[in-house]
Amino acid sequence: MPQKTLYRNYVLFMLTLVYVFNFIDRQLLVILQDSIKKDLHLSDSQLGWLSGFAFVIFYVTLGIPIARLADTKSRRKIIAIALGLWSIMSALSGTARNFIQLLLARIGVGVGEAGGSPPAHAMISDYFPPERRSTALSIYSTGIYIGVLIGFVLGGYLSQHLGWRTAFFVVSSPGIILSLLVYATVKEPRRGATDPATSPPTDVNASPPTGRHSFSQVVNLLFSNKTFVYLCLATALHVFCIYGLMNWAGSFLGRIHNMSLAQRGAGLGLALGIGGAIGSFAGGALTDRYGKRDIRWYLKLPAYAILLSIFFAAGAIFVKDNTLSVICFGCTAALQSAYLGPAIAVAHSLVPAPMRALTSAILFFVLNLLGQGLGPIVVGFISDQLKPSLGVTSLRWAMSINLVVAVAAVVLFFITAKTLSPTRRPT
Repeated sequence: MPQKTLYRNYVLFMLTLVYVFNFIDRQLLVILQDSIKKDLHLSDSQLGWLSGFAFVIFYVTLGIPIARLADTKSRRKIIAIALGLWSIMSALSGTARNFIQLLLARIGVGVGEAGGSPPAHAMISDYFPPERRSTALSIYSTGIYIGVLIGFVLGGYLSQHLGWRTAFFVVSSPGIILSLLVYATVKEPRRGATDPATSPPTDVNASPPTGRHSFSQVVNLLFSNKTFVYLCLATALHVFCIYGLMNWAGSFLGRIHNMSLAQRGAGLGLALGIGGAIGSFAGGALTDRYGKRDIRWYLKLPAYAILLSIFFAAGAIFVKDNTLSVICFGCTAALQSAYLGPAIAVAHSLVPAPMRALTSAILFFVLNLLGQGLGPIVVGFISDQLKPSLGVTSLRWAMSINLVVAVAAVVLFFITAKTLSPTRRPT
């Protein structure tokens, strides 16, 4: 294997590892939330705020100016600094003595993580050519589920045996060392290095010339393109379902199936981690394969996967057997995870190379603000409202709202696919 190929694969590995720590620190709270709820006397609505909107509003809002900076400055440095910051703030979560202190720590994690994905997306698109880009971005996206696996398994075990505060310290601290390694060993690629020499824009009338672009130019370009608008809405609805299920799965298994914290961490960590990683990689590999003939498969394949995931999600929520419920959660994660790499590849195809970090940030702003921001909160709020009449089963019925939202996401993914030219691959 040529040295250049080996090095770009090393960079992909390092960026994926950073994303693993991104989700370890982001999702560690999820597996620990029942212990935190008991210790700090919190409600489900407050838990929803901690893992949802309070984190997301800073994550997505700051992601835009940071991505703007990343489109002109060193993305490697931005990622290294961001990783160090969110690792420190996640460790500090273990020192919280009340809701406000924990809220501020989670906001700090959101501020740090804002500098993670958009610069990484842009670097990957510069290291990998169009025909391998969706696969590379999907490999990067497996970091979500590997992070969930490690965070759930290790966090659940440490919390049960040493307490939730120790879990935050132990699991988050290695990210500080990784930030130094990224800074020392990852090189900054030339922007547009792997793009075709002559690559026709998706919309020749809307695309400004390549080079430095104002924020308003990028926004106008993206939101004048109906593909991007529909893609934002489709992914936002889908992410609502992902976090509306994943962020409450641990509490669900504890309350409904009476599983211990260690059992929940191990079961969900393995199911969501392995299932999600397989689905994420498969989504990128399959769309790169079938997208050669018809670009619409970059969005049609995730749409079919999401449609199938609805049945497994219903099984996870309503089956009575503990093991079968966990398996259904894993199958749901595998199918739900197929969308991200292809969605980013399509979004990057709509803009010139110097706009890609900001494009990722704007896409993430919409999908995370509406999806991750609202999903956990809505489920928590409904659970609190239903609790007086339904008791412990209120969470089950609150989570079932995601089945309805998923149908709307499927419809929008198919609509978005129709806006693409059937013969053009993302460039």
